Amino acid sequence: MKTLQTRRGALRLPAFLPDGTRAVVRGLDGDDLTACGIDAIMVNALHLSTNPGTSTVEAVGGIHRFMGWDGIVASDSGGFQAWSLAHANAKLGSVTDKGFVYRHEKKGAKNLLTPEKCIRHQIELGTDIVFCLDQCTHPDDSADVQAASVARTLAWAKRCRQEFAARVGEPGGPVEGRPLLFAVVQGGKDPDLRKRCADQLAEMGFDGFGFGGWPVAEDGGLTDMVAHVAELLPTEAPKHALGIGKPDNLVAAWRAGYQLFDCAIATRDARRRRLYVTSDTDANLLNKSYFYSFLYVEDEEHARDDRPLDPAIDAGGPSRAYLHHLFKIKDSAAERLATKQNLRFYAAMIERMRQTSPAP
Repeated sequence: MKTLQTRRGALRLPAFLPDGTRAVVRGLDGDDLTACGIDAIMVNALHLSTNPGTSTVEAVGGIHRFMGWDGIVASDSGGFQAWSLAHANAKLGSVTDKGFVYRHEKKGAKNLLTPEKCIRHQIELGTDIVFCLDQCTHPDDSADVQAASVARTLAWAKRCRQEFAARVGEPGGPVEGRPLLFAVVQGGKDPDLRKRCADQLAEMGFDGFGFGGWPVAEDGGLTDMVAHVAELLPTEAPKHALGIGKPDNLVAAWRAGYQLFDCAIATRDARRRRLYVTSDTDANLLNKSYFYSFLYVEDEEHARDDRPLDPAIDAGGPSRAYLHHLFKIKDSAAERLATKQNLRFYAAMIERMRQTSPAP
């Protein structure tokens, strides 16, 4: 699969979607994203339903007009965030068969996120790829919790599909004028639960599928479930590796059969003064264990370093000494330039992947 057809045109695959959780990739505007080589971003429906409100975004013309961004926009359902609140503090949330009950603060108002409301929020936003509501779990949760999660994820996916079909049309059909609908495979570390979830979601019929749950193992690599889920899903279906963004993990997931990736790590690391730079320009760099390295630009050794941030990407860009200086004086341009560097690195990595077979 070379492209994913959306109502805003074809998205070249593979593709990395930086997280613009609150309708912004921190510090950058649409022109910056385009200049970095980014074709699509991921926003979060739960956060945007709270502020400014999805109806507000709809009223001003939808997410693309709201952001001033012409590229493709996917929206996360917000299920992971609702689960995270409940997991961190029972007073902040709980889960029932109806959906997630959550509050942003201990004394804040209760909110109910149902599958139907999740779809309505995303349609109001006007995003191009919509995700079903699912119930995430912790890898160490009991077998009963994992089984209940799969049961709810399947039931919610059916309800999401029904709401989606009633509002914009059946998934799996022509995409002109409607967003795509992706379902999420849960099941924790249990291969049988993963198979049950994947099989039943495939039988329902969706435009694509996402890997749900915790993809990263204790050693920092991917869990076995990432590749296992890809094998369970229809070969021709687009697959989104939700939350996978560390460069070597991204490449490993691509080799396992995924084409779409999103994560906050690239932009978050930039704000923390950690830049990704090319360590080898060899044509087969993706077959190497380490094709990148970290540049800790705040380190004093870079105070007089006249080299560009990443010569393999932009030999005429700002010097390491200059970015070191900007961070030292706490100028707002520092985070912007660092974020642009990391996104340009990811865009260059993705472009290499597009020109390379995923087979090792």
